[in-house]
Order: sequence, then C-alpha cells, then structure tokens
Amino acid sequence: MNIFPVTEKNLQSAAKLINLGELVIFPTETVYGIGANGFNSIAVSKIFEAKKRPTFNPLILHISDYKMLDLISNDNNDLIRRITKKYWPGALTIVLKKNSVVPDIVTAGNQTVAVRMPSHPAALRLIELAGVPIAAPSANSFNRLSPTKAKHISEELSSKVKMILDGGQSEIGVESTIIRIENDGITLLRPGGVTLEDLKSEINNVKVDTSVKFKPDSPGQLEFHYAPDKPIFFITKDFLNKSDNKRTGGLLFSENKFDYPFVKEYILSPKGDLREAAANLFSMLYKLENDPEIDIIAAEKIEEKGLGIAIMDRLKKAVNKFKFYQI
Repeated sequence: MNIFPVTEKNLQSAAKLINLGELVIFPTETVYGIGANGFNSIAVSKIFEAKKRPTFNPLILHISDYKMLDLISNDNNDLIRRITKKYWPGALTIVLKKNSVVPDIVTAGNQTVAVRMPSHPAALRLIELAGVPIAAPSANSFNRLSPTKAKHISEELSSKVKMILDGGQSEIGVESTIIRIENDGITLLRPGGVTLEDLKSEINNVKVDTSVKFKPDSPGQLEFHYAPDKPIFFITKDFLNKSDNKRTGGLLFSENKFDYPFVKEYILSPKGDLREAAANLFSMLYKLENDPEIDIIAAEKIEEKGLGIAIMDRLKKAVNKFKFYQI
C-alpha cells in the first residue's frame, strides 16, 4: 500500500496531487477521508467511482479557513458565526446554501452544501497547501466500515488513490455531527463527534431529524451504512437463543453482562467511557470482521446519551444491512 507518514514534504506532495485532480487519503480527528479537489467535478467523480458510492449521496467539503467558506456559501448570520466560532475547527459539519462555484456532483444536485473545518493538523495543512476545499467522505467502500487507522484502508480502495497519509489513530473515531441551520435554530441530521447535549447547551432551539431519506441532503441519512462484511445483530435473548450453533463474537461496552459463551469478546471501554468507546468502535469492528474464528457479530446496545447516540446510530445502520439475514 502506498502509505506515507505525515511530514511537511509528504503533505506538499499530497497537495500537488489534489491540484492535479488525483485522490488522496488523509487523516482527520473523526475518521480517515478520501479526498479530491472540491471545485473539480472530474476529480470528485473519482471519489464516487473508487468508493462505489451512489451519486445521490452528497459529500462534505473540508476547509482550512473562513475565506474558503465565503467562496462556498453566502450564508452568514449571527447563529452561523456563533456555531462556527464555538465548534470549528472540529467535528461539526454545517449544511448551508451553496454558491455556484460548488459543483453539483458534490451536493448531489441539492442547492445546499455540507461544510466542515477539521481540527486534525495534517488535514488543515493539506487543505491549506492545496488552496481549495477538499471533498472527502470516509475512506471506505460504500456501506463498509469507516477507517480510523491507515491500515484499515482496504487494498481495493488503496489501489485507486495516489497517496495515503498516515497520521495515526483518529482521536474521535466516529464521523462528524451534521446540522442544518434554520432561522433561529438548528436541526441535527447526523449524530457524531459533537454531541446533542453539547449543542443544546449552546442553543435552545435544537430539533432532531435522523429519519431515513431516499434523496439525502447530507451524508449519513441512508437506511444502512458503516457495516462490516460479517452479519451483525444487537444482543437480545432471542438472538442469543438462536445463535447457539454459531461462532459469535461479542462487541461489548465495558464488560460481559451476558451469560453467553462468546468465541471472542471485544470491550469498547473497560472504564465505561463513551469517548473511548467511540474511538474504538470501528477499530474493533474491523478486528471482528477479520477474525477467522468468528461467523457473526453480536453488539451490546449502549445508552443513547452523549456520544452513545452517535455510536448507536452507526450500529443501527450496520444492523439494518442484515435485517433479513436468517440466523
């Protein structure tokens, strides 16, 4: 695999590739992204081709400064300024009205565009050196697990990019929170690294719309996503009774609370810490997916508070992929 450590020289090389219309995989604080020049339609089309991502599913534009934001959108009010001042750089994506400079392929034809300023220093430097917003979804094939380490990136995908920048493990481990700003309030479209409680502590008027959409206006709104290759189910009494003859791996929060002989147990956070659990989620799903001793995955439900909302969102979308699978 064409993996390179994050150095200034390698960041400069990656930025040149972005300007030439090529694809580069790079680290962010949430997950690794597969990026292209967000103003180059042909380059962006390579993302959809590489990921086998449907073109009706829009992308996020990543920026390094507010001058780029002004190029992308004319939306500018007190609430937007307040939100961006509080959470940027960081794990928050905002859906805004787009300017004509943003290609339709980025927004899937919508008149809005999702924008984020990442906090990872390598991501910020790469965007700054490229001098353009970088369109970047997670660096995985469509509906597969998002990578939180460079080694998680599949051989299939790595063969379609010119360069992979290795910045170590992603700190947050789940994708960014996505919101839409409307009048004097915001609507949560996808839970992520910035929690619902965080948003409510800043803004009184917060609505939640995480419904499934056939034509999304932001990423993360499809019925299933973020799924391993192996069937995954939530742990229930009925599931445990039916899976007696299967080699089952357990994805557990802090300990094994179940009277069941899992072949392997993966603990998201022995301390019961939601931040640690989120950071370990995709990494442990990768281990379960690639463990030859495991046939199916049983995931413990986590209380939906704080980052638990984002963790459960990812697990629900993974489980939905296998809802018709017969144990």
